[in-house]
Amino acid sequence: MDHRQLGRDSLFLLAEVRLVGTEVEHRVKVRNLSVGGMMAEGDMKVLRGTRVEVNLRNIGWVEGAVAWIQDNRFGIAFVEDVDPKLARAPVGEGPSTPRYVKPVFSHMQAGPLRKI
Repeated sequence: MDHRQLGRDSLFLLAEVRLVGTEVEHRVKVRNLSVGGMMAEGDMKVLRGTRVEVNLRNIGWVEGAVAWIQDNRFGIAFVEDVDPKLARAPVGEGPSTPRYVKPVFSHMQAGPLRKI
């Protein structure tokens, strides 16, 4: 029986997690994400109650605490709510987006092609 109160989106993303106050980052797999927390999978060793920061794609660094641990998976409860749909969105096309992640030819108008 699922006792969670918030709906969660099942997904697969990579994120960085670090202990609050440290610079060492650990890469984890994000298995599900909700407004108030997430499930991470990875080799990072944490204890219940450990304060962590998570760098989520399109959201940035989010502070939270480890809520539960099971094998190599652990739950993180966020201090502030996030919009999980942002993490699913494609990487932005704004002026701060690096050129190498922008879609090819996104700035060109469609027109007739010429034969070469």
